[in-house]
Amino acid sequence: MKLRYLVIALIVLSIASVFIGVKDISPLDLFSLNEDQLEVLMISRIPRLVSIIIAGVSMGIVGLIMQQLSRNKFVSPTTGGTDDSARLGILVSLLLFTNATPMQKMLVAFVFALLGTFVFMKILDKVKYKDAIFIPLVGLMFGNIITSFSTFYAYKYDLIQSLSAWLQGNFALTMKGRYELLYVSIPAVILAYLYANRFTIAGMGEEFAVNLGLNYKRVVNLGLVIVALVSSVVMLTVGTIPFLGLIIPNIVTMYQGDNLKKNLPHTAVLGAVFVLACDVLGRVVIYPYEVPIGLTVGVLGSGIFLYLLMRRRAYEA
Repeated sequence: MKLRYLVIALIVLSIASVFIGVKDISPLDLFSLNEDQLEVLMISRIPRLVSIIIAGVSMGIVGLIMQQLSRNKFVSPTTGGTDDSARLGILVSLLLFTNATPMQKMLVAFVFALLGTFVFMKILDKVKYKDAIFIPLVGLMFGNIITSFSTFYAYKYDLIQSLSAWLQGNFALTMKGRYELLYVSIPAVILAYLYANRFTIAGMGEEFAVNLGLNYKRVVNLGLVIVALVSSVVMLTVGTIPFLGLIIPNIVTMYQGDNLKKNLPHTAVLGAVFVLACDVLGRVVIYPYEVPIGLTVGVLGSGIFLYLLMRRRAYEA
């Protein structure tokens, strides 16, 4: 698949996203916008589009980094405990800081996401059975333990409704003044591109990387910091977007191969295209109501995940 085709799809879906909604605005109205239409575009539609693109780009890339470092195509923030740990961090911030600011929540969620990801990577080092499907199952079990812990304390302190807000991604409430935290992801994505070749080498194993003169632990730690930072920022701003970091890198690998730096632009654009397509679908399927992005991505993502599993089994056979 040519990158320009993905870019064209991104442009088309972006235009569609701006003009789909309860408030009727057509492309021709751009030449004679009234005050209400201008407010809808500037306060809601454009911020929503920007947040969708940033979330899709960044989550696709951190999924690719996590798969590269773990050397497993079915590992992602969803299946590696990162999202579950970030959610626990949000709960802790709500308990410790009664009037926690978004930045305070982000910092606490980031610390917990980073710790959870580190623990998962340590578990991988201890697991002798390195089957591609067994490892993400371990990650899912690890994540479920953390989620159970979070749910228990959320019920205990009557915060279950507050915690549930981050269980399912939703762009419906994204508007000016509530999405800007996502901009933190942009430097992380740029850093991921600059370190792409080092992540590729690190993914070949510690012994091989050290023999090539790479500071293996520093590169791996940087990769995990990027994964934790982006995951916590996206969760705080949008909520959980399941399977996105898992399926997008796999789809790109199917037609591009395994070169991380070569795959990064495709992964970034395809991630944005996929989230945009799911968001547009969720806004038109029961119009004028809206299906949350977490649900549409979850349904389509789980189906693609099952296809990838069956494809792998068929290939092995």
